[in-house]
Amino acid sequence: MVWAYLTAAIATEVAGTVALKFTDGFTRPVPSVIVVLGYGLSFALLALTLQGLSLGLTYAIWAGIGTAAIAAIGMVALGEPVSAMRVSSIALIVVGVIGLNLASGH
Repeated sequence: MVWAYLTAAIATEVAGTVALKFTDGFTRPVPSVIVVLGYGLSFALLALTLQGLSLGLTYAIWAGIGTAAIAAIGMVALGEPVSAMRVSSIALIVVGVIGLNLASGH
């Protein structure tokens, strides 16, 4: 169940971060509410995740996959520049998260 919590924590953090792009300095209420709810729910789910996984592993996966997802969404959906360096860097983040997961024995 902790993996489901972690997956949901990543998804809600990513949703909140994407919504942050559309808040216009927190002057637009709907995206602003999504940001607050997304981050709040993400942290609550992280707390549940920590009942079964170590802090270092949990945070590395949450931050790494979240960062990679946001970078990919930025390039695919938000018109941010795509380059070999950016794509390679995302791949390195994912490989690092996989390595940490394998090293933890989970």
